[in-house]
Amino acid sequence: MAARTKTTAKPRPAYRCTECGNQLPKWVGRCPECNAWGTVEEYGAVPIRTTAAGPVSSPAKPIGQIDGQVATARTTGVPELDRVLGGGIVPGAVVLLAGEPGVGKSTLLLDVAAKAASDRHRTLYVTGEESAGQVRLRADRINALSDHLYLAAESDLGAVLGHIEAVNPGLLILDSVQTIASAELDGAPGGPAQVREVAGALIRASKERGMATLLVGHVTKDGQIAGPRLLEHLVDVVLSFEGDRHARLRIIRGVKNRYGATDEVGCFELHDEGIEGLADPSGLFLTRRDKPVPGTCLTVTLEGRRPLVAEVQALMVDSQIPSPRRTTSGLESPRIAMILAVVERHGGVKLGKQDIYTATVGGVKLSEPSADLAIALAVASSSSDTPLPSNLVAIGEVGLAGEVRRVTGVQRRLAEAHRLGFTHALVPPDPGKVPPGMTVVEVADIGEALRAIPGRRRGPAKPRTEDAKAPVGATATGAARTAAGGSRTAAGAARTGRPAGAAAGVAAVVPAYPEELMEGWEPVDSDELR
Repeated sequence: MAARTKTTAKPRPAYRCTECGNQLPKWVGRCPECNAWGTVEEYGAVPIRTTAAGPVSSPAKPIGQIDGQVATARTTGVPELDRVLGGGIVPGAVVLLAGEPGVGKSTLLLDVAAKAASDRHRTLYVTGEESAGQVRLRADRINALSDHLYLAAESDLGAVLGHIEAVNPGLLILDSVQTIASAELDGAPGGPAQVREVAGALIRASKERGMATLLVGHVTKDGQIAGPRLLEHLVDVVLSFEGDRHARLRIIRGVKNRYGATDEVGCFELHDEGIEGLADPSGLFLTRRDKPVPGTCLTVTLEGRRPLVAEVQALMVDSQIPSPRRTTSGLESPRIAMILAVVERHGGVKLGKQDIYTATVGGVKLSEPSADLAIALAVASSSSDTPLPSNLVAIGEVGLAGEVRRVTGVQRRLAEAHRLGFTHALVPPDPGKVPPGMTVVEVADIGEALRAIPGRRRGPAKPRTEDAKAPVGATATGAARTAAGGSRTAAGAARTGRPAGAAAGVAAVVPAYPEELMEGWEPVDSDELR
């Protein structure tokens, strides 16, 4: 039997992107990591490596024997941030906080650094964007000073790891991960390779030391976290810091959380003295008035599991241009266009030649469908110049057929409205348990909802009598024309198969559907449609 000979594979050439440092097994025209063209070059051979079994750091144990107390979350000193994190920050956890420039990331984390610092748990704040003096000025302004808060201004990964060795902190805050670079890699700070290396080194240090880490991340113009997508997979928690730069409200949302739910939000108010958590932020979204005004309606939205009372406004004016304007602020334009079409088609509100402006109060952004009914009522209120009651809230999704659909958490929304003093609500059918002392009106479609506006209430059409159509003193010619008109109406009804109306001269707008489908339908007077 011939002996087998062991063949050694030849080293394969390797390729690397000169823009981001991504390594590839073969040449391509476009780097799949940074999408740059013509930057992939051959730089050597890929060594063939095999990994053998090695020593373990600790033997594997049954999960029931693992001590879970070492991973107990501790508070950050900021209750609204603890709410989003699931009760606090877990030792060894790595949290990525991303947001647009100027939203208040550095201000919030400096406040967290001062409040979390203690004798047992030091805090190390490393800034790569500012000098130490600039951070000290902001700390004086927001009163974020502590003897156990250490500050360093570095942009090299090796120096950051050296500060961690020297201070041995319980909490590390790095502002930001895109400004730190490793000298072992080519490429500018913020590149995919550098971000991957910096994040990997800090995650290893956090897990080995049981040190909680808060990383600040930049976002692109599209709102996505800058750097490779791998960064979001490596960290334990991803938080999104949102807010309009011209408004006071700031919201933290959980995008990913290995230690808690992601349906919680934290609300903050940004002012000259710093940033402050809001346990009851509904007041920011309401306008205080002595009396109600047309074009406004209140609703209750859910931010995560948190109900917030918000106000939507609508303004309609005669358009001076052939194509009327449709402008929104804080609301989604496609959804507003759909609601306007439903209000005009199924609510009978003429909007074609009107400029329509819709907005929210306080800088809040409403994207969930539960605000549809409130928007429709605000538009109808502005159209009829009739204010809605100030103690009324409207909750419900509006469909293209004009129906009002149920939304999640109706009972929680009603409880929040009742807590703030609202006594009446328009809701979809079957809302569940209603808070005591609150009047809830169930509406099945947009027509029933619009009748809640006092100036738009109309009773059933009343057929006009012959005396009303032919007043005393009417000429015989006029009476003859009336009779002839009634004959033409009857003749037209015979040709089309549609009912001619309860009396002569009454135009019945009823389709020629089968009688079993027409039960409960009543003729509508043509004057009502005008």
